[in-house]
Amino acid sequence: MTAHPRILVLRIGTFLLGLASLVFSGCNSSRDPNTLVVGMELSYPPFEMTDEHNVPVGVSVEIAKALAADLGKELKIENIPFAGLIPALRTNKIDLVISSMTRTVERAQSIDFSAPYLTTGLCLLVSKETSISTIADLDKAGIRIAVKQGTTGHIYATNHIRNARVLPFEKETAATLEVSQGKADAFIYDQMSTYMNWKKHPETTRPLLTPFTQESWAIGLEKGNDELRTEINQFLKNYKADGGFERLGDQFLSEQKHAFGKLGFPFFF
Repeated sequence: MTAHPRILVLRIGTFLLGLASLVFSGCNSSRDPNTLVVGMELSYPPFEMTDEHNVPVGVSVEIAKALAADLGKELKIENIPFAGLIPALRTNKIDLVISSMTRTVERAQSIDFSAPYLTTGLCLLVSKETSISTIADLDKAGIRIAVKQGTTGHIYATNHIRNARVLPFEKETAATLEVSQGKADAFIYDQMSTYMNWKKHPETTRPLLTPFTQESWAIGLEKGNDELRTEINQFLKNYKADGGFERLGDQFLSEQKHAFGKLGFPFFF
């Protein structure tokens, strides 16, 4: 008997779905269990970057190295654009995200997070030509706001800015340049990066470093892996108690640590 066309289509679809599941399962099994694959975007100094030999370096790289050693695994770092980190984690291309990622309610719907290891806040880099002094000054017709795609600055602008024009950029440098050249009035970003971007463009920009939100960075991992999350949280607790974060601050952030101390802002770790 000839199968009804609809039944035939359903059978073919079921077969293809099963085949896809086998292929996906095969990809999972090929992963080396002795290697910890960490995703980060290596364009966010001094946290995630590369040296003159294109070798990953920075605060997050050192945290990843120490965590891998604590877990008894080899470390592999995958350089992934920030907006692609959560999709990479959800499709099992990486084991963890350690990329200055803020722990948010929205992100926690699709991935799990460790305990926070750093506290910061969103603030503004503004053009020197503007009279902007607070976040409230931005939500007006004619104002142009630069954000980096996928960041909490982008999320904040999407959720709270109604009248100004929001300009998403893939790279932090592009968003900063937009403000420096007067093409955007402000860039919403974290305190430390805003300070560093102002230092690069002191003649054309102003930093408004008082945060209008507070946020915490954490390590991202797949949903439901409670055993790994417990191990990571214990590592973070021990690493802090051993002075690991303090050493990273002195090694990579000594200027910022001094400057923020003078401004009366608590240091981040």
